[in-house]
Amino acid sequence: MTTAETTVPPGRDVPKVIWSWAMYDWANSAFTTLVVTFIYSFYFTQAFSPDEETGTLWWSRAVALSAILTALASPVLGAAADRGGARKRYMAVALVVCVVATSALAFITPDMANGALVALAVFIVADLAFEIGNVFYNAFLPTIASPQRIGRVSGYAWGLGYVGGTVCMGIALFGFVQPDVPWFGMAKDPAWNARATNLLVAVWFLLFSLPFFFVVPETRVSAPSIGIAASFRGLRETARNLRRFKELVKFLVARLVFNDGLVTVFAFGSIYASKVFGMTLSEVILFGVWLNVTSGVGAFIFGYVDDRIGGKKTIQISIVMMSVATAMAVWAPTKDWFWVAGSLLGIFVGPNQSASRSLMGRFVPAKHEAEFFGFFAFSGKATAFAGPLLLGVLTDAFSSHRVGMASILLFFLVGGLLLVSVDEAKGIAAARET
Repeated sequence: MTTAETTVPPGRDVPKVIWSWAMYDWANSAFTTLVVTFIYSFYFTQAFSPDEETGTLWWSRAVALSAILTALASPVLGAAADRGGARKRYMAVALVVCVVATSALAFITPDMANGALVALAVFIVADLAFEIGNVFYNAFLPTIASPQRIGRVSGYAWGLGYVGGTVCMGIALFGFVQPDVPWFGMAKDPAWNARATNLLVAVWFLLFSLPFFFVVPETRVSAPSIGIAASFRGLRETARNLRRFKELVKFLVARLVFNDGLVTVFAFGSIYASKVFGMTLSEVILFGVWLNVTSGVGAFIFGYVDDRIGGKKTIQISIVMMSVATAMAVWAPTKDWFWVAGSLLGIFVGPNQSASRSLMGRFVPAKHEAEFFGFFAFSGKATAFAGPLLLGVLTDAFSSHRVGMASILLFFLVGGLLLVSVDEAKGIAAARET
């Protein structure tokens, strides 16, 4: 290894900065864990729809629409933030919108006029703001971590995020959902205690995001224009230059597909557990806690593996094992077998997400991080409607959640095959040449 390869770039690998950056993962994981995956999605399909199949279809369409909007907005806003040195400013706006919309979900009830439509619309706003915020957050990774440590830093953050989601889930379970008398005397009859978990998420997200904004540095740049029009012009220039980043493009195309499977797992895991295995809300939350524990352990351990064998190989291993776990979940004849499948899935979900982020961090050219992570978000969302929609349609057509869940295997298989052609070394070299 050469001296140039071992030298830590100035300003990177600073422990205080890395942990403050990673705390944002701890903060935002509450939203994906409680709202998107386990509690609110479960509550919505039970309370707002005439039956669970219809609720699953409605929820799938909301997740799909949010994904489309994220795909359209992310590259443009990322380019605007890069050119104005305003990543934190954009990120703060996204955070506030997400927190306000999440809080509003607590006050929308099934007996309201058009309650289901209002709830889904507010959820879409919250989810869109959440995803846009992640574009700017992820863009800081290659600026705070050296290439030699980017895998483990990303893994630290994903692992910390899963721990954060677990702790928040535990508070929701033992303080809001499970007790005969929930905290603060919340009523269980109109399910106020379940809806109030959204307020917990909002406070959690806002509070634990603060270290990022106070500690993580941002290089300010002066630019003649940071408007949307200028961003579109910059995107056109970037699109013309993408031929220099062929490996990055191939990776994004592969992720376009395999990430659809992950989006679908997150959106419908609790619904599947409830419908197929009759799990109660308390059981779903316990399952979510365990899934987060295994995912956090997997992300932490495989962060070191990522730095040793590379992001591509780490992602490939995770895709193979997630496919095995999904097949087990589809086949599982009992609740115990479903727990085994979920445990295996959890161990490799974290490494897949963490290694995808670190590989992208290795591929992005300097000073264009937010713009390229906007394309990263695009690749994660542009066709993310396909998985939820296909699952919803198949579930409805066959009246079988198992058939719907089996569709996830297709996305893992095709995405894994597309990833084979990516040359990680060439992708890193192309980024350094700019």
